[in-house]
Amino acid sequence: MIVPFGHVLILAGVVFSIGLVCLVARRNLVMTLIGVEVMMNGAAIVFVATALRWQRMEGQAFILFILAVAAADVSVGLALVISAYRQTGSFDPDHYDILKW
Repeated sequence: MIVPFGHVLILAGVVFSIGLVCLVARRNLVMTLIGVEVMMNGAAIVFVATALRWQRMEGQAFILFILAVAAADVSVGLALVISAYRQTGSFDPDHYDILKW
């Protein structure tokens, strides 16, 4: 491996932390979805690094699964956000009481 394993883990931790801050700090559903996607990319970096470190293909195969879940998450999440925006006129999650009984 050209880049040391510890540096890759630090990068993955920073990327995951940026996604977590975006998820917690922003009150916008679109930014929340982006934060979740960034967190998934941080986890994917760890899987690639460990797959290269131990010369195993399972980590890289799991990356394909993460990408498929991320694509499904984005499509379903954005459809829900657009539907809720059409009903409430806002992207603020506090205004979404349409799912209450």
